[in-house]
Amino acid sequence: MILSDKTIKRMLDEKSLIIEPCAAEQIQPASVDIRLGSTFSVVDDTPSGIITLNNEIKYRTITTDTYLIMPGQFVLATTMEYFELPDDLTAFVEGRSSLGRMGLFIQNAGWVDPGFKGEITLELFNANRCAIELRSGRRVGQLVFAQMDEAALNPYRGKYQGQRGATGSKVFLDSEGQRD
Repeated sequence: MILSDKTIKRMLDEKSLIIEPCAAEQIQPASVDIRLGSTFSVVDDTPSGIITLNNEIKYRTITTDTYLIMPGQFVLATTMEYFELPDDLTAFVEGRSSLGRMGLFIQNAGWVDPGFKGEITLELFNANRCAIELRSGRRVGQLVFAQMDEAALNPYRGKYQGQRGATGSKVFLDSEGQRD
């Protein structure tokens, strides 16, 4: 079941769902607007020009209120908001259509697991032929919450738990059969 604005407000008041900071105008009929934070990370070039899944990937991270994403560029960004989801609630990340129509694709693998705590790292790609100026605090998407039929047996406690800022891939930490 998708949560309504009424249920989201109640959960925020009860502190069973944490979104900080969160202004009243961010709460929409069936979602919460998410805003762009101020950290951005790009993959450092490797001597071989190849990224592998087995080795740690190095990133260059900057903190700024304005970031110019160039045509064809991929960058990690973060939400301004910090989230704490209870063990019986999941969320879907959706980019804003208005930004998609500019050629800015926003993703985060689209899913936030029950039990997740942290800022959400967003994967941004500029598919336009022009650079796009990004500003901290601008609405970039929304989080749609779904109530689970019961609490997760194994809520999220993975390698991105508690993340702050644009957090790079930790795929090199994976072992066979591990989720994340």
